Amino acid sequence: MITIIDYGLGNVQAFLNTYKNLGIQAKSAKNDTDLKDASHIILPGVGSFDQAITQFKNSGMKREVEKMVLKDEIPILGVCVGMQILGNTSEEGFLKGLGWINGDIKKIQFDKTNSLPLPHMGWNDVYTKSNSKLFFELELDLSFYFLHSFYFDCFDKSHEIAEVFYGAKMTCAVKKNNIYGVQFHPEKSHYFGTKLLKNFSNI
Repeated sequence: MITIIDYGLGNVQAFLNTYKNLGIQAKSAKNDTDLKDASHIILPGVGSFDQAITQFKNSGMKREVEKMVLKDEIPILGVCVGMQILGNTSEEGFLKGLGWINGDIKKIQFDKTNSLPLPHMGWNDVYTKSNSKLFFELELDLSFYFLHSFYFDCFDKSHEIAEVFYGAKMTCAVKKNNIYGVQFHPEKSHYFGTKLLKNFSNI
């Protein structure tokens, strides 16, 4: 069962609708009991890093999700801020992240000659860096919807599986074992996002 963590951040219903249209069983989880039959976990997120990590901890699900991911090796997909809190720390806040993928979240910086606006908002091409199952049959001409001002800086570059160019190259998808994260919003990315979410269900 695809299980979307509902801790007050992220468009949970959009994920549920996508999986319903795909004919794949999915549900939301608001407590530990809801997690029992999860085969895959999605950790969405919008807003700030500190808000996300605080609300996830306050949801009462963090310990169980941590066990399922790190011990039972259930696949998890962090989305947007849900991806960022997989890291160690963020320049946006003061709290520690989950630390499941070694890296820090940094603010997008441009040189003085670049007038691109922040946040980075809208559709952007994405370039894969590995043959990850997440991007199965999505290797060419990828485009996803973004809304962010911070990016994931992996300490181990082998964990980077896709990048985006917005004034400079930035990592926009990460993977470590069964732990995945994407900076873009697959639930808002039409065909490409639907295919990616289907791929995740097959991991």
